[in-house]
Amino acid sequence: MDRNQQRVVITGIGLAAPNADNLQVFRAKLLAGISEIKEIDLRYFGPAPAGICTFDETRYRKKKDNKRGTRAGCIGVYCAHEALADASLDIDYYDRSRIGVYVGLTEHGTVETENEIFNISQYNYDVKYWTHHHNPRTVLNNPAGEITMSLGITGPHYAIGAACAAGNASLIQGVQMLRLGEVDMALAGGISESTGSFGIFASFKAQGALAEADDPRLACKPFDLERNGIVVSEGGCIYVLERLEKALERGAKIYGEIVGYCINSDARDFVLPYDKRQAECMQQAMDRAGLRPCDIDIINTHATGTKQGDIEECKAIRQLFADAPSTYINNTKSNIGHAMGAAGVLELAGNLPAFEDNMVHPTINVSNLDPECALPNLVINQPLQLPSVSTILNNSFGMVGINSVIIVKKIEK
Repeated sequence: MDRNQQRVVITGIGLAAPNADNLQVFRAKLLAGISEIKEIDLRYFGPAPAGICTFDETRYRKKKDNKRGTRAGCIGVYCAHEALADASLDIDYYDRSRIGVYVGLTEHGTVETENEIFNISQYNYDVKYWTHHHNPRTVLNNPAGEITMSLGITGPHYAIGAACAAGNASLIQGVQMLRLGEVDMALAGGISESTGSFGIFASFKAQGALAEADDPRLACKPFDLERNGIVVSEGGCIYVLERLEKALERGAKIYGEIVGYCINSDARDFVLPYDKRQAECMQQAMDRAGLRPCDIDIINTHATGTKQGDIEECKAIRQLFADAPSTYINNTKSNIGHAMGAAGVLELAGNLPAFEDNMVHPTINVSNLDPECALPNLVINQPLQLPSVSTILNNSFGMVGINSVIIVKKIEK
């Protein structure tokens, strides 16, 4: 990394995951290998495994505001307030016009549109029953905008549309805006409300990419020979990003420093991943950070539990880390499913406490490891204690060939 650039650190994390509503519980359940994936009965679709968040939806705004807004906005407002509380940061510490809100999304608006179509179907499709709230609910910047309204932030806000790489992409955007001097603090992360959409489930089902299992807790099993697809999850995670000097000035707790990142494109296929471009993305992130493969302690994989997707990522990792015997590999989706736009940031959050406890949480639900996914140092079913953890690389890839990588390092003051 160019050390002349401003150093950016993570000082707060707020999350809503399918198994927790704060980082401490989230981490404990990851280490214990607990999945709380449930079966839902989705309108028009029927039963399917899914990750559903449970959190205090009226802790930070009233029920009437949640009703007027969106599920994604509700998750975002909760996570943003929780992140500020975790950072011990009063919103007025910074000029509110100098705070940026950057939210990664895979999809937005499909849930609201499907709900409205269902509603007017009860009235013979008479559009006079269509809500006048529909347009502001479905614009892409809605979740970020709902956060600004809740907190009175008057700086920039917008959505980062980067498929399932969007969470990482939003962190990258926050880092860049801080380094450019466009903002003095950033709230950056990702949100998914995808469990409310028939279209998303139906599309994955049509592709043969939707997970099925008698026990929904066992449905998401990346790297297992019997894996059969994606578990769709909702969720959110928002980070407080600050410049290092300001964080030190106010005595902030620091989770880690974002030292490397990259986004690139496969330029190849709508849905099929490409190991060569994924490897290039990881390599470029390490180059920016001034790190070698042997410097990485943990790789948190994107692997979603699809046959080819898992194999392509494993091929990419082998290309770079074949001679990195102290690099350990895990996966978080096995516990929480695929939270789409929130996936990368939730998965990174679940690994950041390793800087303190030196534990690698396991990939669960692996009973028959696919030989094509048998990476050295793949941590499965049981957590692993390391002598120390100082660097984490987080992969997050998405449809239409977008790849993103974030590297976070334990702070060196």
